[in-house]
Amino acid sequence: MENSKMTVLHDWHVEQGANMALFGNYDMPLWYKTGAKAEHLAVIGAAGIFDTSHMAVVTVRGEGARALLQLCLSKDLETCIGKGKTALVDGRCVYGIFLAEDGTVIDDAILYQLRSDIFMVVVNAGMGGIVADHLKKYTDGQDADVQDLTDKVGKMDIQGPLAAKILAKVLAHSAGVFDRLSYFSFKGSFGPFASDRVVTLVDGTPLLVSRTGYTGEFGFELFVEIDCLPSLWSQLMDAGMDQGMLACGLAARDSLRAGAVLPLSHQDIGAWPFLHNPWQFALSWNEPMTSFSKKFIGGPALLKSRWQKHTLPFAGFDPRKINAGEGSFVTRESGERLGTILTCTTDMAIGRVDGAIVSVASNKDFQAKGLCCGFVLLDQACVSGEKVVLTDGKRKIIVEIRADVRPNRTARRPMDKMLG
Repeated sequence: MENSKMTVLHDWHVEQGANMALFGNYDMPLWYKTGAKAEHLAVIGAAGIFDTSHMAVVTVRGEGARALLQLCLSKDLETCIGKGKTALVDGRCVYGIFLAEDGTVIDDAILYQLRSDIFMVVVNAGMGGIVADHLKKYTDGQDADVQDLTDKVGKMDIQGPLAAKILAKVLAHSAGVFDRLSYFSFKGSFGPFASDRVVTLVDGTPLLVSRTGYTGEFGFELFVEIDCLPSLWSQLMDAGMDQGMLACGLAARDSLRAGAVLPLSHQDIGAWPFLHNPWQFALSWNEPMTSFSKKFIGGPALLKSRWQKHTLPFAGFDPRKINAGEGSFVTRESGERLGTILTCTTDMAIGRVDGAIVSVASNKDFQAKGLCCGFVLLDQACVSGEKVVLTDGKRKIIVEIRADVRPNRTARRPMDKMLG
């Protein structure tokens, strides 16, 4: 694949016989010899590790850094933490959207505050330079230095109910690391973010441990200097070997995130106004949802938008799926055309009992056959429970519009319950 890029773990993936494919211009593993189904179920029942070093990191530093991010990110940094809607502080991170002036999506991101004047922004593969240039466009002479660290940061994820127990084996002083490490908080530092808040592996390697992920399940995203990533990966593989942990590829990552109702940027959100979708929490709406609590790039366009299409999650009644593409679309059962398919995959950890969706996470004896799930973009709203048809012009499957898909997800569970 000419001009494609490789992560520092590429050789390991190939040696393990991974099925490789191009994603975001990186040659990435789709699944290993274990298969996507086994990898998906490992994250639900034990743990899985993912190479996510194709993701891009942007730094924003200086006295004007917070003001710049407050202007450019959709989330209000002064009212974004917890039920009390407190301000973003050191050691906390938040999910938000970078919008163009017309309210369309440039990319989604997680913003980390390491210090009041130092922020780390994690965006999607290939988007580091684009997001950095977007931020630089609005610096307007204020003290804010923006740097694209694409391919200069090592990143991997460990996800699943046993993630903390496995990670503890390779961390120095793990009890202190996990203490009060709530959802969307982090501890530690590394390389370009070196500080006195040190978290290390048992071999002394500094890292940043973030209580975040892209699976809907309990787990962590781990950041180290790029040259240290192969060693961290190897240490975790050894630590989880007897716990049922598997290396997981992009196929399991996709099916897990779809079952957790999490969007894929440039597929489920993209070149249309960021409205009428399940992720409005990423905007700084006031309580009546009539206006925003701050001014931000793209906000005025959203308030004026006449966009009427709706992005809605769905779940099927069996594992069959219809691939998204130009030849695929959504209709009513009567045949009336409604819209297009954005994502359609199969969550192998769920099934139906008397019509209700059940997860293997809540019933170990339940033999899930899997259900297709994903997102559709429709010309009109549909209520939860309404049935529509997905078709590629030849095959048809009936699916149900849902507010949520996979039950009993663990991402937000308290640390003590996951360590107990």
